[in-house]
Amino acid sequence: MSRPSLPRRSIACVAAPLVLALLSACSILPKAETPHVYTLPAAPGGRPMATTPVTWALRLAAPNAPRALDNSRIAVVPEANTITVYAGARWSDAMPKLFRDRLANGFRDNGRVAALSTDESDLAADYELGGGLGAFQTEYAGGKPEVVVRFDAVLADTHKHRIVGSRRFEVHEAVDGKAVPQVVEAFGRAMDKVTADVVAWTLQTAPSR
Repeated sequence: MSRPSLPRRSIACVAAPLVLALLSACSILPKAETPHVYTLPAAPGGRPMATTPVTWALRLAAPNAPRALDNSRIAVVPEANTITVYAGARWSDAMPKLFRDRLANGFRDNGRVAALSTDESDLAADYELGGGLGAFQTEYAGGKPEVVVRFDAVLADTHKHRIVGSRRFEVHEAVDGKAVPQVVEAFGRAMDKVTADVVAWTLQTAPSR
């Protein structure tokens, strides 16, 4: 024996409050985060200096980095042995790639290395500059934030498969405030210093061919 069916009007009366309840529940869900994306600032580059170019080719490799730095988040160390990130803020690319590209621009601004490439193109080169990125973060010293960049550079002869030289570069740059844009500007100033030092050291270390 079949069960009596409810009239359509009765079904609509029951369903309408349920739909309204579901829509109300959806309206209180948190909105998806839209992060601010930052590029790595750089001091204005001038025209390449009129100096004699080197006779060798250089390939730049993105540095190795711990998992906390090998991403696009902007890292901060609020206290010892604790690392976190700035909420709602990201770099425009993974940090090791931004670091490598910033060094590449430094070599182009210098002008002495005409044959320059990166590990993305995998072109043949006489030397490869890589290494490890040990720090690229904001740290608090005495309650005041400062940017810390530490890069362990390794220059290798690609033909002889041997290390030509290695050196640690470390810069501490004070932040003029605590807001994320001020932190980003401090990262830019720190990278200006690291880039200039790495370019000068590479040109002095690589043997002429």
